Amino acid sequence: MGTAENNEIGKRRRATAQLMRRIMVEFRGQLDEELRPYGVTTAQIKVLWAVRDWPGSSGAQLSRLCQVTPQSAQALIQRAEVEGWIVRSKDRTNERIIRASLTPSGKQLLKTADRVAKTIEARLWHGVPIETIDVLNGTLEQCLRNISAE
Repeated sequence: MGTAENNEIGKRRRATAQLMRRIMVEFRGQLDEELRPYGVTTAQIKVLWAVRDWPGSSGAQLSRLCQVTPQSAQALIQRAEVEGWIVRSKDRTNERIIRASLTPSGKQLLKTADRVAKTIEARLWHGVPIETIDVLNGTLEQCLRNISAE
């Protein structure tokens, strides 16, 4: 392959990566906008989703699951507790670990957030054939394996 061809491939790959970033930024912006009337941000919803999907997770685990710093996770968890979306209790075997669980209010908020996210997802994928999505998923899974390899 010549230099010009390599440059073109590099440009196309960078353009694809930029599109993925733009989609994620736009998705999050729309989700934040739709959730604003409920007094919650996407970051807070991510923590609540993690609490729901991985019940009993510690603050450190929630920070990893939500891909935020432990300090940011702690602030999000504290806000969720103050708002009454979660309750925290000490771990039975290690008192230094505080576990979080959803309250009925938190569960109701997540139902709303799930509905909002599904509406945005439907707009995102409108007119895209399932076969194309399958190829894209395969490509992105390969990219993830490539970048995750040691």
